[in-house]
Amino acid sequence: MSDRAPQQVERRLPTDEARDLLALVREIAQREIAPGAAEEEAAGHFPREVFALLSDAGLLALPYDSAYGGGDQPYEVYLQMLEELAAVRLTVGLGVSVHTLSCHALAHFGGKDQRAAHLPAMLGGGLLGAYCLSEPSSGSDAAALRTRAVRDGEDWVITGTKAWITHGGVADFYTVLARTGEEGPKGITAFLVPGDAPGLTAAAPEKKMGMKGSPTAQLHFDGVRVPDARRIGEEGQGFTIALAALDSGRLGIAACAVGVAQAALDAAVAYATDRRQFGRPIADFQGLRFLLADMATRIEAGRALYLEAARVRDAGRPFAKQAAMAKLFCSDAAMQVTIDAVQVLGGYGYTADFPVERLMREAKALQIVEGTNQIQRMVIARQVVGPESR
Repeated sequence: MSDRAPQQVERRLPTDEARDLLALVREIAQREIAPGAAEEEAAGHFPREVFALLSDAGLLALPYDSAYGGGDQPYEVYLQMLEELAAVRLTVGLGVSVHTLSCHALAHFGGKDQRAAHLPAMLGGGLLGAYCLSEPSSGSDAAALRTRAVRDGEDWVITGTKAWITHGGVADFYTVLARTGEEGPKGITAFLVPGDAPGLTAAAPEKKMGMKGSPTAQLHFDGVRVPDARRIGEEGQGFTIALAALDSGRLGIAACAVGVAQAALDAAVAYATDRRQFGRPIADFQGLRFLLADMATRIEAGRALYLEAARVRDAGRPFAKQAAMAKLFCSDAAMQVTIDAVQVLGGYGYTADFPVERLMREAKALQIVEGTNQIQRMVIARQVVGPESR
């Protein structure tokens, strides 16, 4: 592989503080994450020590209120941090996005006393969170979830199974959506459940195509008792809370997708300028030059789309459509860019000796998580055309 350094992404950041934060992220990424990323992913090593380092640096709390230990940064800045991390190792970038998602319910819907009691540790105390919405029989149809919470005095008793939980079994806390009332979206309530709660167990992690270092597991709730003080929002408000969190979380997936695509383009350019055939670098051949140009264009378009969605969110305006568009476009772009990167490298691209085969496997997950891209198209169509006829 060529020693050619990847071109640094030109970023328009709103403040000097934001520029300093991105410089810190790059430094941590290159010093602490990049050197062992490929080997650790292949071995399935979960980098808990990296998340502790990011917590100590204040990078697990960027978009939240400084009154509770947050960084007071706009999503425009936070998402570019995710992109930088995901470009080095998706397990870390996506892990930060999931942690941020798991804090969303309490930060935006919790009571003042609840936030004061729990948020500082969640945001900057070295803790790691997970988000529990999906179940074995309710993925895209999240309103059909069956995990149930039953009131027992001042407690709630939770019973059921959650599935596809990133950080399942290693998280310190879980934001859990459970049924407390009638069928459908109006009967769902949100809870903050400690990771060591009695009766809470994790199955063995799923054996996945990519992101082998990020544990994804089922969680079993066998009469898990949670005090009412850990109920987030009102009874029956949980589905609204879940959807609000997912809109923000989809922007995190979009940023991670652009990071993966950028890493693939950098690897492809480095290889194409170094590899020689017929007496000259293969980057001289028009077929490859056009392929690389298309890859770069998809990345720039995706970055512009997620940043515009972030600015809409930061302005306090509805952004569900923009979030769905960003998640859809960026993850599809990442899939295509990584496929093309493998093609640029030819046979070498199909081997684990080069990073693009790992990036291609990881990109696939981003078309699925936090709402498949088919679900994103449904969300967008409802905004554009209106709801379906019944």
